[in-house]
Amino acid sequence: MLSKLTFSLAATLLLAGSATAQNVPPEATPFQMTGNIYLPKKLPATPERISSLKAPAGFTVSAYAQGLDMPRMLAVAPNGDVYVSNRVKGTVTLIRDANQDGKAELMQQVAQKPHLHGLALKDGKLYMAAIRELYVAEVKPDGSLGEPKMLYQDLPDAGQHANRTLQFGPDGQLYLSVGSTCNACDEDNPESATLLQIKTDGSGRRVYARGLRNTIGFDWHPTTRQLYGLDHGIDWLGDEEQQEEFNQIREGGHYGWPSIIADGKPYPANKPKSGDSYEEFDAKAVRPLLLYKAHSAPLGLVFNRGQQFPAEYRHDAFVTMHGSWNRAQPSGYKIVRVRFNEQGQPQQFEDFVTGWLVENDKSEFGRPCSIVQAPDGALLVSDDDNGVIYRVAYTGRASKAAKKSKQRS
Repeated sequence: MLSKLTFSLAATLLLAGSATAQNVPPEATPFQMTGNIYLPKKLPATPERISSLKAPAGFTVSAYAQGLDMPRMLAVAPNGDVYVSNRVKGTVTLIRDANQDGKAELMQQVAQKPHLHGLALKDGKLYMAAIRELYVAEVKPDGSLGEPKMLYQDLPDAGQHANRTLQFGPDGQLYLSVGSTCNACDEDNPESATLLQIKTDGSGRRVYARGLRNTIGFDWHPTTRQLYGLDHGIDWLGDEEQQEEFNQIREGGHYGWPSIIADGKPYPANKPKSGDSYEEFDAKAVRPLLLYKAHSAPLGLVFNRGQQFPAEYRHDAFVTMHGSWNRAQPSGYKIVRVRFNEQGQPQQFEDFVTGWLVENDKSEFGRPCSIVQAPDGALLVSDDDNGVIYRVAYTGRASKAAKKSKQRS
């Protein structure tokens, strides 16, 4: 059944200075909080529905693996082996397409620790992030793992955003995203709502960037080596606010949360802890380069480094929009492309794979989650709602036909 709930909370927030000697209350700032909850009806990902997914001409979308239990984050090895986490059961599963026909034959559990989520591979080792713990395990020749070794056990406590993610940068360093514990609040732990740079020997870490509410997907541009990520906007500000933020994440940068949202808008409930005015704080914060429809929930981000896709896709980024719950009309439930220009700067979002929303957007049969690029250049996309990993590949057949048709016209 469809679940729909609408509520409106009007709050008066006292944001001025202290009361005067005559005990006149400070001037109040009216602030309206509204929100909708709408969850599309869940449908199974049947072969017919998967074949109905829409991608640009020349691309095909197929089921790489099915029957998985809530596949969440992905990591792909140089030999094509894929590792996928299940954050509820805390498992990591090895998936292998041995005959390279675009469909996996092997699905084997290789690790289990409570709340495992983020995965990253480097130098024959798999790094696995839980809520407060970071583990590493040797990858054996057969793809199985040695006994996980704990590197850290004191990451920030869980809260609203407990799903840690991992990526190795071009500098060889490991980066770990720590989401905020709340929708909007002043955090007590200075490592909450940050991106951390981690030493893989367990000897320490530091805050690389802060003011990031929940940046699950992040990656480095292949040529400029600039780091980009998509940050989740604050909930309960209405259907169209706060939009998701596409940021260039710079070392030492502050991205505004919770005091500044989107493109410089003040959030009245959280004045800057620094004592700055909103204007002063905004001048020091880093604003997003692009904004995307509110509540779409970006989860995975990967740059195209392969040779399979046409040249026009070279070094563009692909993002999974997991799908909304906090708006009246669903947003997300798709994969989008971020176009970059020849100078390596982001220009715009555009749809890449759509069609998971059906029946006039009242139902869905998939929620794209993690996204990685396989050694052959195809994209692999997990769906933690329906137990599927999709493969998005370029065949070129439709593209060539379209070109011939255009030439004849």
